Amino acid sequence: MNYKFLLPILLLVFSCKPKPVVKETLLDVLPQDAALFLKINNLANFSSELKNNTVLQQIQKTKYYDDILAKTAYLNHIAINEGGVLGFYEVGKNKFEFIFTTKANLLDADLDKVTNKKIETLTYENKELTHVTITNQDFYLYKLEDLWVVASSKLLIENVVRTGKENKLNPVLEKLYNTSSKNTSASIFINLKTSQNIFKSALKESQSASVKHFADWLAIEFNGKPDELFLNGILLAKDSIKNYTSLLSNTTPVTSSFTSYTPKNIDIVTDYTFNNYETFLRNQKIYLDAKEPLDTGIKGVEQLSILQLKSDKAVMLTTFDSEALLGLIESIKIEENTYQGTTLIKLNNSNFISNRFNPLVKDFESNFCTVFENTYIFSETESGLQTIIANIKSGNTLSNDHAYNTTKDLLSNESSIQFYATKNGLLRLSELHGLDVLTESISHLDNSTVLAAQVTADANFYHANLVIKKPTITTTTTSVSPLFTLELSNDLATNPQFVKNHRNNSYEIVVQDTDNNLYLISSEGKVLWKKKLDGKIQGKIQQVDLYKNGKLQLAFTTNNQFLILDRNGEQVSNFNFKFEGGNLNPLAVFDYENNRNYRFLVTQGTAIYMYNSSASLVKGFTYTKAESPILQAPKHFRIGNKDYLVFQLANGSLKIKHRAGQDRIKLEEKIDFSSNEVYLYKDKFITTNKEGVLHLIDSKGKLAASNLKLGPNHGLDATSKTLVYMDDNTLSIRGKKTELELGVYEKPKIFYIDNKLYISVTDIQNQKIYLFDSQSKSIANFPVYGSSSIDLIDMDKDDKLEVVSKDQENSIIVYKLN
Repeated sequence: MNYKFLLPILLLVFSCKPKPVVKETLLDVLPQDAALFLKINNLANFSSELKNNTVLQQIQKTKYYDDILAKTAYLNHIAINEGGVLGFYEVGKNKFEFIFTTKANLLDADLDKVTNKKIETLTYENKELTHVTITNQDFYLYKLEDLWVVASSKLLIENVVRTGKENKLNPVLEKLYNTSSKNTSASIFINLKTSQNIFKSALKESQSASVKHFADWLAIEFNGKPDELFLNGILLAKDSIKNYTSLLSNTTPVTSSFTSYTPKNIDIVTDYTFNNYETFLRNQKIYLDAKEPLDTGIKGVEQLSILQLKSDKAVMLTTFDSEALLGLIESIKIEENTYQGTTLIKLNNSNFISNRFNPLVKDFESNFCTVFENTYIFSETESGLQTIIANIKSGNTLSNDHAYNTTKDLLSNESSIQFYATKNGLLRLSELHGLDVLTESISHLDNSTVLAAQVTADANFYHANLVIKKPTITTTTTSVSPLFTLELSNDLATNPQFVKNHRNNSYEIVVQDTDNNLYLISSEGKVLWKKKLDGKIQGKIQQVDLYKNGKLQLAFTTNNQFLILDRNGEQVSNFNFKFEGGNLNPLAVFDYENNRNYRFLVTQGTAIYMYNSSASLVKGFTYTKAESPILQAPKHFRIGNKDYLVFQLANGSLKIKHRAGQDRIKLEEKIDFSSNEVYLYKDKFITTNKEGVLHLIDSKGKLAASNLKLGPNHGLDATSKTLVYMDDNTLSIRGKKTELELGVYEKPKIFYIDNKLYISVTDIQNQKIYLFDSQSKSIANFPVYGSSSIDLIDMDKDDKLEVVSKDQENSIIVYKLN
């Protein structure tokens, strides 16, 4: 379904700002080969709607708008109380001009404030013309009996002089014109068979040509409110001519269920319904010039939906004869497994859908399938199908989406074709086809803007509705939608984490599998590269800017290596150190003055290696051998203007050093360290022992203890003002305790994002991710499905947070907090 041509039309039409009201005789003056016609019924309403419509206000920021405004500048200087008709024509290759006709005197233009103008009188075939030039743009005026005509092309005005009112009216156009509503402010009439050239300035030739397959004629009524652009009209298509709407002729639309199974974060969905599948097959046979209807073996299909979700594509079939379709799927089944309790089937016929539903479905591989009641969902990738299942299971579907539901009142309950897209979906569509003009127009729309359109089959024509709307702000609670899942070749060895893309300041994902492959994954779930390492990465990957040019690198240790890779996964300079015997701790990176003069600390047993940004050992650092094996990555803290380097040793010693390695604080007491790190909390160093005692050390070396009576597997995290711990199934945030479901919990994690604290903890036994605020209040719609500790960030710069976690053993899942 090609609705994308409507936006360039709107932009072209509504940029002209004509000021008219109309009579039937006005159409007689205009040559009938116009790309489109605009009829104005109510000047006051139309002018007001154009001025106050937020959608059109955003489009006015584009260069395309400026070009049209210059072309139609004369119309901005006339103030009339009559109606008019505007037509756009192709004059030369990809060059478009207009004719505007009205009963008002077009010479009564307010040009006093126009400095760069020229007015002269011309004659053509003994008729007087007025030639007006405004800022190098020519306009030609002509009085034809009781009518006035203005054109932006001399060729067009000469054509009007020659033909007068003798143009032979297109009977379909005349009927549409005369039956158009007089209660709306404007009407648009488009001949889709002859107007395709107007789209070539905005669309690729192959895409502009596809417009003619939509229908023959499109008539649109314009209704605008401040936060929406609403168009409704009719489509006419001759039965003898191929077009997409003819596939649905002689069928009746039915109520669709696609919203119940379509994720909220869908980019684009196109839905087709028909009450008689056999009729659709006969229409398809005619369209494809086939000798016989396609032998599908499927019965009772009444709905076909095509979903575009990020980089994944899916097709849904709804049938009232599920048994026949299920039998076909069983015959091409390779294997099946389950995901979140739902059967997921792998198929051996990738053309199963595209062969049966050509031309509506093209370039789609039906490799996987699942079933919900009488709806069958096919996907190209297993991860794409898992994402859809996860959204359905968590209730994150369009049926519960505020943005979609704001369009429902403007659309019919039943339609033959329905199209819905978000701003991101429209951008993806226009960028995919190289539609630069459309891309520019869409890019200026508000991020929350959505587009919904539908076509409903009737006796000899089709009703069409389109709405572009900025949803009103609501106070509904946050929703959590699965954004995508991604399956890797092997099981995961590390937890996924976000890393910054320095090229666009968005975030991507890094994760390693059990075969030691390191992956960089885009925000859309695409693997950008995979690099084989010698061992498993220890701890968290750090990002650094070695060359102080804003380009970031990935720094980490494996069991026996210290490596730094660039954004493309290539080794940086001399940063590839191997350590015999392995058993390295996670890498520690210190940037004392936040000036990117890094210190990289690699610890192995009792050995300590400190490197600078040139990959050289720092000679001035004296603490190169610890008294006992080092347990964790060293930590750096600053209190006031003093630096503290902290080392936890296996013999229970806590070493707190200067930058150069000398003792900053000497502690005689030993601590039987738990698995938790040392944190700085209220200007004190804190950690716990295996008995659940919290130890606090101030900057003068005074040690205090608080017996929290925690179990041996407790987890701890802290910031300068917030202390969080997890003990069995009890989560404590700033002293406020919350009892969670019995399970096996990983350590809590604190995230500080946009001046707000988030605390997460994951039950890996029951595969649930919990998320709380600093007051121990659960974030709405958590817990969600996941099987590892998470990372949290605004991944794609849309002011909405994303969560990444391990999904299955060999896959990751990303959620969006809407």
